[in-house]
Amino acid sequence: MKKFFAILMASLALSFAGGVYADEKPAEAPAAEVAAAPAAEAPAAAEAPAPELSAGDTAWMLTSTMLVILMTIPGLALFYGGLARSKNMLSVLMQVFVVFSLISVLWVIYGYSLAFGGAGDYIGGFEKAMLAGITPDTLGGLPTIPEFVFVAFQGTFAAITTALIVGAFAERIKFSAVLLFSALWFTFSYLPMAHMVWGGGILGQDGALDFAGGTVVHINAGIAGLVGAYVLGKRVGYGKEAFMPHSLTMTMIGASLLWVGWFGFNAGSAGAANGVAGLAFVNTVVATAAAVLSWLLFEALIKGKASMLGAASGAVAGLVAITPAAGLVGVGGALVMGIIVSPVCLWGVSGLKKMLGADDAFDVFGVHGLGGIVGAILTGVFHAPGLGGMGPADFAMAHQLVVQVKSVAITLVLSGIVSFIAYKLVDMFLGLRVAEDEEREGLDITSHGESAYHN
Repeated sequence: MKKFFAILMASLALSFAGGVYADEKPAEAPAAEVAAAPAAEAPAAAEAPAPELSAGDTAWMLTSTMLVILMTIPGLALFYGGLARSKNMLSVLMQVFVVFSLISVLWVIYGYSLAFGGAGDYIGGFEKAMLAGITPDTLGGLPTIPEFVFVAFQGTFAAITTALIVGAFAERIKFSAVLLFSALWFTFSYLPMAHMVWGGGILGQDGALDFAGGTVVHINAGIAGLVGAYVLGKRVGYGKEAFMPHSLTMTMIGASLLWVGWFGFNAGSAGAANGVAGLAFVNTVVATAAAVLSWLLFEALIKGKASMLGAASGAVAGLVAITPAAGLVGVGGALVMGIIVSPVCLWGVSGLKKMLGADDAFDVFGVHGLGGIVGAILTGVFHAPGLGGMGPADFAMAHQLVVQVKSVAITLVLSGIVSFIAYKLVDMFLGLRVAEDEEREGLDITSHGESAYHN
């Protein structure tokens, strides 16, 4: 272990000595973004290969899309459902399931166009609304797959990001309020972030590294969840009653499905069946496994026992942290990122949560928000070739760290402001919370007329 850290520190020193403070260009964009760039931006347009359909790439991206759907329904739904009390199990499943459906529809109507159409710095245009101009023969978004496949793949990202927020305000929000908030937040927070990072906007132009969604997905959803926890207030009895997960079995199944589906999330973001996808795949295994072990170690040191909930939480923290870095760092970097993120998120769901005083029901900010911040910043470190990363030989770490911190800050501010306004608008028109007696009885019966379990 001492030898490992000695090599790590020596590599960091070499990286800084090799031009960290030099006035250099931003690091190269991820492979998927390079592939998506217009041919006109190549140094010599005439030499750029013409787009050509690849059956292998298409098959892999279709598979990846299905894996991301698996992450959401049933993965995320079961993960959150198990953390809820039994009287609210169905309400959580319902919210995740229907939010996924809602965003999938809005994505086709205008979401894809605003995220990936047009050339604005902050948002795209409406030229591809209702997928106008796209046919089965259209190659777009990525040069070797049908644009319809790219539309579907990116649509799953939008849907799961919005569904992640459900975990913060669970067990006390009106179902209608969930849907209206989701539509507003998706439109004014997710779409601008996706465009700014992946659709040719200012953060991508600035060289921000986000391979599969550290800023766009996890930090974006994490801060929205925290704001929601504040605006809605604490659940009835919070701090006075024991709010225990009703089924850690369900949570473990959900976490496992998340881990499996995340290979589509990360490896699919390579945009092709290639070596970068293979690297992202391996990194997703390594970082997640390391995070599980790290979380359990620190939990055992602090509490005396290692728990199943801790193992599941560590897995999600590792998955979140490696997301922005999956195809950009080496396996050693992924291992270290997994080790680092767990104690940070463990503190986030315990010490920081108490400091903030927010009832973030399923720790959306503590795991996704903090984990995304850790992952985004460490991507700027471990992308360095001296640390085994995929960055260029003249990689400037200090410059990249400034870019990464800037992208994190913009995400926090944009999502925080949009979320606050959206919650207030929903409260004005529909009301956010159910009545106290309905909350005590449980949302399964009072909101949906059903029960997850029958005696």
